[in-house]
Amino acid sequence: MRTIKDPKEMQAYSLKMKGQGKTIGFVPTMGYLHEGHLSLVAAAKTKADIVVVSIFVNPTQFGPEEDFRSYPRDLKHDKKLLNDFAVDILFFPSAARMYPKGSQSFVDPGGLAEKMCGLSRPNHFRGVDTIVSKLFNIVQPNLAFFGEKDYQQQLIIRKMAEELNFPTKVISLPTIREFDGLAMSSRNKYLLPEQRKQAAILYQVLRLAKKEIKGGEKNSRRLLSRLRRLMASAPSLKLDYLVIVDPETLEETKTIKGKTLIALAAYIGKTRLIDNLVVETK
Repeated sequence: MRTIKDPKEMQAYSLKMKGQGKTIGFVPTMGYLHEGHLSLVAAAKTKADIVVVSIFVNPTQFGPEEDFRSYPRDLKHDKKLLNDFAVDILFFPSAARMYPKGSQSFVDPGGLAEKMCGLSRPNHFRGVDTIVSKLFNIVQPNLAFFGEKDYQQQLIIRKMAEELNFPTKVISLPTIREFDGLAMSSRNKYLLPEQRKQAAILYQVLRLAKKEIKGGEKNSRRLLSRLRRLMASAPSLKLDYLVIVDPETLEETKTIKGKTLIALAAYIGKTRLIDNLVVETK
């Protein structure tokens, strides 16, 4: 595996490979890799000639009170995992190279960023869209792989790629879960043992929602009331949001029909976790 730190060198490599007719699969990450990330790498390996993984903890998507400085990092471990998968390129730029002094340009993600996570994390998705657009321009991928755990994020990125005419197909893959259903996340390491036990309730809430919808429940307000009661049984949990929305517009739905997204975010102690499930009915 070759490590590239310079964006210009990365871009030159990608253009050379594409000039030779190679397809590039790209997995952007913030590192501290787990099975969720590796499932994206495995998919990229099956669909592209060249696989590029980036590790960059993007400062512009963190708020002033968030965990940018303490975000978990373990480059040595990450490199070993990527070597085991025979990844072709690790792109590992510095913040100074990705945001040169005086940088002023950002990508406005629009209305989708003003819902759900965007309400409690203002400017988060502006930072996400900006860094992903920069990475797409640098890496020049044919295919880019994202996890559905960050459902709102992958939706916003997909819309951005379409609307800004990037020649990149965004592919979303299912959430990878722990043994008890908790969605894999780099932030899970923050949880104390008792908090980790209580975190399992997030997936229980989603499973209950799916069961109720499949059982014929159509009233969103009534279902949300039941789900909140279940969440209240975890004393360490503080709800950020719990919504039932259209999976393409993220508009809240009063009557459940067709494809429906149940999404939530909650704090367990100081750790913010998100999860979601798409349920389809006739």
